[in-house]
Amino acid sequence: MRKNKNNQQTKVSFIERVGSKIPDPVIIFICLYIFVMVITGIFGGTTFETIGNDGSNVVYEIKNMFQRENVLWIFNNALLTNWLAYAGGILGTILIVMFGIGIAEESGLLATLIRKIGGNIPERLLPYLLVFLGIMSNIATDAGYIILIPLAGLLYLGLKKNPLIGMFAAFAGVSAGFSANLVPATVVDVIVGKNAQSFAETQGVPFVSYLGKTINPFMMHYIFMIASTLLLVVLGGFITNRVIRPKFEKVEYTIPDDFQLGEYQVSKEEKRALRFAGLGFILSAALCVALAFGPLSSYYDEAGTKVMPYLDNIILLITFVFFTSGLFYGIAIGKFKSASDVVTAMSKQVGGMGYTIILTFFSYNFLALLTYSNLGTYITYLGANLLEALNLANSPTLLIIGFIVITAIINLFVGGLTSKWMLLGPIFIPMLYQANTSMTPDVVAAAYRLADSSTNIITPLMSYAGIILIYMRKYKKDFTVGNLVSAMFPYSITFLISWTLLLLAFIGFKIPLGF
Repeated sequence: MRKNKNNQQTKVSFIERVGSKIPDPVIIFICLYIFVMVITGIFGGTTFETIGNDGSNVVYEIKNMFQRENVLWIFNNALLTNWLAYAGGILGTILIVMFGIGIAEESGLLATLIRKIGGNIPERLLPYLLVFLGIMSNIATDAGYIILIPLAGLLYLGLKKNPLIGMFAAFAGVSAGFSANLVPATVVDVIVGKNAQSFAETQGVPFVSYLGKTINPFMMHYIFMIASTLLLVVLGGFITNRVIRPKFEKVEYTIPDDFQLGEYQVSKEEKRALRFAGLGFILSAALCVALAFGPLSSYYDEAGTKVMPYLDNIILLITFVFFTSGLFYGIAIGKFKSASDVVTAMSKQVGGMGYTIILTFFSYNFLALLTYSNLGTYITYLGANLLEALNLANSPTLLIIGFIVITAIINLFVGGLTSKWMLLGPIFIPMLYQANTSMTPDVVAAAYRLADSSTNIITPLMSYAGIILIYMRKYKKDFTVGNLVSAMFPYSITFLISWTLLLLAFIGFKIPLGF
């Protein structure tokens, strides 16, 4: 037993050592920008041919970015076109989403909902609920990590059970189920979907589903995410009851001196405020429905194409619902006493997006450079030829599985869904499509999402790993990173395999991933 434990700690230490040597994603994109500039200087003028969407040959030339006109392009487009307007202004879309989420979170609405739901459930069903709440909590940035995981420990402690069991289940839902949700157009949907559309269109890849249908970038995975949520809840609850609980229910744990379950119970004032929030939800949802059947109803344009304005504006509609519900709760609970309090709440949430703003400036400028210089197209061309040489082009299943495995492994060493998507998306979306036209942007993006989420809980390099350890050491002081990885591994491998099979089943039975 001692030997196995040492081996496990050695493996974890290896991951930590490798991860500690990987620079911040911002630094990576700066270095990549410089690298691409040098490469274009060396290979500028190189021409190559690819097959266009109409079957004709298209000739490309790698541009030397040190030439005067190309240097001017860099400076003229760095701020507006290549950053703020990138992918149709995706940065602004992300910030708008945070307005609504910020009000709901800062008012205390989301935290109260979690405590309200979590405190009224039988023990046998509690793991399923915790996984579900963990998945749903991802609409509110870090609410699941900060609120749900410690609450899960307290709920189990109140049942006189090992609190680590509940915390494992919550952690699995929050982190391993990061991409799944029942709410459409979440922040993840925006980041993955809108960027996928940009990656595709800039490389001449049609932004349609694998069924050949026009798709909305914010909703292109919604059906798949609903099915994913149900799958992960069932699997997460089952693993907790059948694998984790038998292993940890006899493990000794410490009851903190300051243990007070009452602090996580919902007060009368909070219950009253929840009713007001419910009223706000009903009113805002009713207005959204009225808009969907009124000014934002679908119609056919002059070309005979069906236009659905309510789907195109789904971000604003959902943001409005969250904003209104949070506003009603905040006023009722006394958190928002003036209009300035509301503005402060929104500002606080958006203020936490500072790193995202910095990251997008460098990553979007890098991606624009990759596209403008035609070097990205050349990399795609080489990769597609390699896949054909390996005889993988005729097997979409192997292409999907291979991409999932690559993403899952990279996720052990490089954290951050956005940064990895900025690195992998612009390469693999056109590359896999050129290898096999059934590998459309929605398929590649769905594969990325499930792979990125599944291994979050078994890497010490995940941004919240340290916080999770602090929570768990409150009940078991000698709890280590190795213990955490060991406990979460059954969730990770089960989610990864089952989620992959679900995606393959969708494709095999030609079920649309979304709209």
